[in-house]
Amino acid sequence: MPYVQINTIKGILNADQKQRLMEKIADVLVEIEGGGNPEFKKSVWINIQESEAEGWSMSGLRPSTQQIAQFVAVRDTQINPQNTEATP
Repeated sequence: MPYVQINTIKGILNADQKQRLMEKIADVLVEIEGGGNPEFKKSVWINIQESEAEGWSMSGLRPSTQQIAQFVAVRDTQINPQNTEATP
């Protein structure tokens, strides 16, 4: 029974993105660990743990909640150019 934990910054993923990520990871585990048996998916556990931006650091840089919101807005605009309002 695989257990996958994903740690991410709060606000980076919306509910749809989290769902898609969990589905894709489960599919990969079914293919690789479960030998392609779709029943194996019933034993896959996936947890997405979100932490505040200020609790993260990469190479000494610490993002702020505002920086994450700006990143998400730019990313979502690039994904959906017709949408001028990004959804957090």
